[in-house]
Amino acid sequence: MTVADLGAAVLAAAGSMFFVAGTLGLVRFPDVYSRLHALTKADNVGLGLIVLATILRAQEAGIGLRLAAAWLLVLFASALASHLIAREALRRGIRPMRRP
Repeated sequence: MTVADLGAAVLAAAGSMFFVAGTLGLVRFPDVYSRLHALTKADNVGLGLIVLATILRAQEAGIGLRLAAAWLLVLFASALASHLIAREALRRGIRPMRRP
């Protein structure tokens, strides 16, 4: 096992943990806004770590560039989708939950 293999395994495992944390946030958090926050932040970081792991294992630089470009597109799409969902929830009168 090379250093690149070990680094890729560590990055992929860390990325998977972020995906699990985002999923738990979706299930456990009380309102739509905190759920959106958990999903977008955790999933974007998790995907970034997995993309980095895959780039470490890529055979060609072009593959790494395409993976990085795909990750950037996912970042923009995730931010846009989250904004639209939050704006629609606010428009429908769903207020963020306040602590008692």
